[in-house]
Amino acid sequence: MHAVSRILFALPVILPLISAEAASPVLLPGQVPESGNPILPGYFADPSIVQIDGKNFIYATLDPWGGQTLGCWESPDFKNWTYRQLNWPTQQACHSPTSGNAGVWAPSVILAPDGRYHMAVSVGSEVWIGVADSPLGPWQNSLGDRPLIPADFKPGYHMIDAEWFVDEDQQVYLYWGSGHGWTNGRCFVAKMNSDLTAFAGEIQDVTPSHYFEAPFMVKRQGRYFLMYSDGVTVKDTYQVHYAVGNSPFGPFEEGPTSPILVTDATQHIVSPGHHSVFQRQGRDYILYHRHRIPFEPESVARQTCVDELHFLPDGTLQKVTPTHHGPDFIQNRDETLHRIPGAAASASSTATPLTSPAFVLDSNYATRWTAAPDAHGAWLMIDLGELKSIQHQLIRPEFCWKPFPFAMETSADGEHWNRQADFLQSPSLGSPILIEKSFVARFVRLVFPDTLQGSEISIFEWSLH
Repeated sequence: MHAVSRILFALPVILPLISAEAASPVLLPGQVPESGNPILPGYFADPSIVQIDGKNFIYATLDPWGGQTLGCWESPDFKNWTYRQLNWPTQQACHSPTSGNAGVWAPSVILAPDGRYHMAVSVGSEVWIGVADSPLGPWQNSLGDRPLIPADFKPGYHMIDAEWFVDEDQQVYLYWGSGHGWTNGRCFVAKMNSDLTAFAGEIQDVTPSHYFEAPFMVKRQGRYFLMYSDGVTVKDTYQVHYAVGNSPFGPFEEGPTSPILVTDATQHIVSPGHHSVFQRQGRDYILYHRHRIPFEPESVARQTCVDELHFLPDGTLQKVTPTHHGPDFIQNRDETLHRIPGAAASASSTATPLTSPAFVLDSNYATRWTAAPDAHGAWLMIDLGELKSIQHQLIRPEFCWKPFPFAMETSADGEHWNRQADFLQSPSLGSPILIEKSFVARFVRLVFPDTLQGSEISIFEWSLH
């Protein structure tokens, strides 16, 4: 978070008149106000979750296709998430002769039996492992300057999507593997030694039917459920399957209800997959990514969602109904609780009717405002309807890991403006951007420098209270 405790000074920004009207938003399924899914404001894929001491941590790939590091989010309540920067993994720290220039992606994090946190992460087509004493680190390479699984470990297959599994006897296993060209995926598994730095047994190929990548192991009622993804994530065919066995090594037989999580194009839910499973108050949930709305084929802008998962008494999994609402415990986040009745947003421009300024007030991370591509001197304004006392603001930019320069100004009449906060010269990072500045005003606006391209000026939510 970033608290603003002083007013800085920068070059003035010349704005169009504030009378520009907000375009009426075009609503698709999933774009109604207060939808709980997606749960994170941004494009985060391949989510892994740790729950400890009443806190929740999600680690995920930065879309598109990974970045210099990972995305990490922390929440005390599963409603309101704060972006955290990790010191590791980074592309620079996880570099070997076989790592290439690919980004960091597909993390798996656990609190292991040794009492420490262990991460397995893909960098290009190899697996690196790290260790820390707390979920936010500091993290360090477990093996120094080398990966656990180099890219040439199993020629012909991708060494990616490694996932830890801790059995009831505290033995830890590692599952991983994919194919090339969206075909011929293979799943490998091995026991790990006590400090999770080496394999403690033979590596086995346990590939079930319809497997491509993203293995995740769950044990229920004494049986082992190997869950995984198949299809093409940049199309509408990505989906979650499962297979069942009597040991961590199988053999695994695909379940009769597989696949359990698939595209629902009528609801604009496209290519759900690469998931993890967690429990909350004795119930199972699936944490997964799916494409933003609207889906653009061959694009990679995936968002993290959660829905309930049911293991049935007959040893099968019930098909998951992917929703926009999500379970009750993700409802009523701060943007919902602090919505101001009658407030209206307008902007200097908007990229399309699907990126209307009205969306910054709807408490829905499936929607956002984006300025027109050729925007210059862009601004976003909220009319509170009358003079109101404001103490706190939360701003969630589209790309929270990128510098986001802006200034915040207020007015009682829409003609005379006072600058209250300034991030033009020292752009803010993170999400939410927290502005703690008390004022009384009817109009509040954000102004952006000409140096930003229109596509870089984009906000999911702007909450004032």
